Amino acid sequence: MGDARRYFALPSPFPMKRGGKLHGAQVAYETWGRLNEARDNAVLVLTGLSPSAHMTSCEEDPSPGWWQEMAGPGKAIDTTRWFVICVNSLGSDKGSTCPASIDPATGEAYRLSFPELALEDVANAAHAVVGSLGITRLACLIGCSMGGMSALAYMLLHPGSVRTHISVDTAPQAQPFAIAIRSLQREAIRLDPQFNDGQYDIHAEHGGSYPDLGMSIARKLGVITYRSAMEWNGRFARIRLDPEQREDEPFGREFQVESYLEGHAQRFVRNFDPNSYLYLSRASDWFDIAEYGHGSVLEGLKRIRIEQAMVIGVSTDILFPLQQQEQIAEGLEAAGARVEFVALDSPQGHDAFLVDIDNYSRAIGGFLNQLPAG
Repeated sequence: MGDARRYFALPSPFPMKRGGKLHGAQVAYETWGRLNEARDNAVLVLTGLSPSAHMTSCEEDPSPGWWQEMAGPGKAIDTTRWFVICVNSLGSDKGSTCPASIDPATGEAYRLSFPELALEDVANAAHAVVGSLGITRLACLIGCSMGGMSALAYMLLHPGSVRTHISVDTAPQAQPFAIAIRSLQREAIRLDPQFNDGQYDIHAEHGGSYPDLGMSIARKLGVITYRSAMEWNGRFARIRLDPEQREDEPFGREFQVESYLEGHAQRFVRNFDPNSYLYLSRASDWFDIAEYGHGSVLEGLKRIRIEQAMVIGVSTDILFPLQQQEQIAEGLEAAGARVEFVALDSPQGHDAFLVDIDNYSRAIGGFLNQLPAG
């Protein structure tokens, strides 16, 4: 079995929005389906903060992807009809150049000398991948969570390169609540003594100096905000752990919900580079479409020129509240696009797009199926 992951070498030097350049940088991506002769059936998916480019399984890599039930033959994102591309964000450690990559100038990992990263850089890197595949205009650009913000940047920075857009659980700018949570996540990582100003052992599989505690707390904070209080109540109520499952120490874990969070954290801790996490988290805080509209979100969105869009949000999302998705829908409509706004009542909060596949499939599949092409 070959690896489905492919790599695109970015133009060198690759200029970054906030100054600084990358030399010899690359972006990891995967593709499914076939590009038609007119080259007008391409769908690009931009991901949230932590996923890789492996959105769904394929012959070369049959392992399930992060959106396995959404994309594939006959699914909502139908790979028999569309040529689907999923790009791993620049700055992510899932194959793209990131703080854990080697800086060609020093022969050492960049760590905190990596240039300041903006979601505009993520968008420009993804656009370069699409161009390298001979595609000048995407049939549809889909952005989820952080990827939804990158998608807005993509459409702003590359006018005419996107025909239609599906915006999933995202925002035109980070609100104070989201910034506050992410800043606490970053603080937990930075204050872990093992973080050591970013000089931890990058390849510490187990053991070695590594900010396990900080990453664990950051992940727990994330999981709490990705779901909703309604879901926590429904799943765990106040159920306590059996005595043998409890920690034999003062103030140890006592409730099932604590144990659930611990499990999530343990699966994440060594699977994502802490410096990369810091950079992508801060890039999400910095993103603000109002920068392109003289301080107005609406004016910024009005600069995006596409034919049609679907904006999906969830009433239980506390990280990217529904009202922010309404802003996106209003702005794209004011810019002349035909916009469908879908407000779902999934109890799963921000993570609903990964969990409530039935409702999201119906919306996303319905939108794509009525598009011509392919």
